[in-house]
Amino acid sequence: MTAPPASGPRVVALGGGHGLAATLRAAQRYAGHLTGVVSVADDGGSSGRLREVFDILPPGDLRKCLVALGEPGSLWARVFEHRFRAGELAGHALGNLILAGLAAVTGDPIRALDEAGRLVHASGQVLPATTTPVVLKAATGQGEIEGQVRVMRSPRIKRVSLVPSDPDPPQPALAALARAEQVVIGPGSLYTSVLAVVAVPGLAEAIRSSPGRRVYVCNLLTQRPETEGYDVAAHVEALVAHGVEPDVVLCDTTRLPLGRLSRPWVDLPLAKAGGRGHDPAKLASALLDLVG
Repeated sequence: MTAPPASGPRVVALGGGHGLAATLRAAQRYAGHLTGVVSVADDGGSSGRLREVFDILPPGDLRKCLVALGEPGSLWARVFEHRFRAGELAGHALGNLILAGLAAVTGDPIRALDEAGRLVHASGQVLPATTTPVVLKAATGQGEIEGQVRVMRSPRIKRVSLVPSDPDPPQPALAALARAEQVVIGPGSLYTSVLAVVAVPGLAEAIRSSPGRRVYVCNLLTQRPETEGYDVAAHVEALVAHGVEPDVVLCDTTRLPLGRLSRPWVDLPLAKAGGRGHDPAKLASALLDLVG
């Protein structure tokens, strides 16, 4: 794997799931130092099962981000993504089980992630948004609901928060934000990934006070019912309502209409062939041009 450029900028990317993994794949092309801060509110699938049984941070999104920073096509990257199809382990990705085992043996989720990063030869550090187990809570048009899966299936979301309301963010994440030259937020599920990270008050404050230029990478598509009917401006309004104001918005209006956006934006074709997901090379080029 090509090493990250030694003279590149210090970049912190925040979010969850496939969206943050896409940003990390892009940013490792130009960042000299790269940190991913990952939502840990997931309560579905393999992550939810492991979380319930072992009282650990849900490993799925953390695994995706480690693999995104790992050596492409390496044995360990393939091992981490291997998913069992039968028996008691059906549905579990092996990387999730490895992370669960490392957390149990080390007793430290940060050390567990660092050790897993060494296995996949990660080109940056992956950190959880908080080391405290949290539950995502949303205020909706139908009242308050709890749990990421339930929130994801809900329309008319007004605001998300966490239970407990003020979990501790890891100190390495705060330190990385304090030194960042660029802070990339998103893309990803707006309320259940991106804002689930911003809902950690200590992280939101660190993002606001970071010297790095804050870039919001908007989604290419809406997600039903979570953001049905949203344009780019509506995505940004939700971010601002949760206490984070981007310096610039990166979007692709061939995929999602702009709306009445009241802050600077850059509009570029960013989608992969076929239109689903951000192309890492296109996204890397766009983000490099937006380093503060």
